[in-house]
Amino acid sequence: MTNDIQKIPLANLGWPHWRRQWRSLALCFAISFGIAGIGNALTDLGPWYYQLKHPAWKPPDPAFGAIWSSIFTLCAISAWLAWHQAPTLARRSKVVGLYLYNGALNILWSYLYFHMHRPDLAMWEWLFLWLSIIWLIQGLWRESRWASMLVVPYLIWVSAAGVLNHDTIILNGPFVQALPWFIPVST
Repeated sequence: MTNDIQKIPLANLGWPHWRRQWRSLALCFAISFGIAGIGNALTDLGPWYYQLKHPAWKPPDPAFGAIWSSIFTLCAISAWLAWHQAPTLARRSKVVGLYLYNGALNILWSYLYFHMHRPDLAMWEWLFLWLSIIWLIQGLWRESRWASMLVVPYLIWVSAAGVLNHDTIILNGPFVQALPWFIPVST
């Protein structure tokens, strides 16, 4: 029985053949990890970050790299599957648009939280990032159930990250500081 399952071609499962489509797979990985690289470049774990109070349940810092690498790998494979299953240029464009929108929001979150040191603004932006993952899952479902399901771990992690972001705000806020050139500070 297991031999019969092993003989089913991947094409019958809705998977493109990676040996014929390796260039598009490599491109998906390049774009996915390009987005990850930009987000990583904006992630400064310097004195500001280390002086923050974090909830006791926060994963250790090295775990974040492994988690994000896994997520970006799954997203690259998901994009590749959806791209090859989309039957028209319009639907392929929708797949690309959903991923680029999500990638831009992912980068923006890193910018707000780590570069601007504004977890409060990042929390507001997190809502749009979270919704973009929901839209990604829904939008990919029509093209490939596998592609859609590969994004679910991303949704789970970003949900947990939202709670972590919230708890960090509660433990450390407020983050708004008076801007002397904009808001006069009384002496």
